[in-house]
Amino acid sequence: MSKAFTKEPDDEDRDDEEVPENSVPRGEKNYMTPAGAARLQAELHELLHKQRPEITAVVAWAAGNGDRSENADYIYGKRRLREIDRRIRFLTKRLEAAEVVDPLQVKSEQVFFGATVTVEDEEGGRKTYAIVGIDEADPSRGKISWISPLTRALLKARVGDLVQFRSPKGIRELEVVEILYREIP
Repeated sequence: MSKAFTKEPDDEDRDDEEVPENSVPRGEKNYMTPAGAARLQAELHELLHKQRPEITAVVAWAAGNGDRSENADYIYGKRRLREIDRRIRFLTKRLEAAEVVDPLQVKSEQVFFGATVTVEDEEGGRKTYAIVGIDEADPSRGKISWISPLTRALLKARVGDLVQFRSPKGIRELEVVEILYREIP
């Protein structure tokens, strides 16, 4: 059979999940803070109980208008439904694999998930980072993922330890100045 008669799936026809850049490593748990898990649950609830029913109603109405091939409400509604369903599956899988760790319950002098760590670089500059779940990471707000290179270097460190990690600027050395376990908003 000629290739001319085979159908290649369009991006909109594909229903498979894309593997996000921030995926959980194989065999690892999906660690989250209570606030991060609550945000994902709230988003899932919004999609299931508000957005999906609204779009489903629009698609049903549009389908009743006749010719679906040129019906923009129907076409875009179906596309939006696929996007919502894909996100619902993603959130459901993330929450099922979630291991919620409350930083307030951790009692340690070492850096582990949920720690808020203050480090000092070679020039004397200090920065504070909260170690959070993959879905909660926001480096601009000082929240770094537990799988980031910096976190991997900091794990199990104590106050006064020097850690090295590879950054875009090359190998950097940081001193751990303070480790706290507190609520991470």
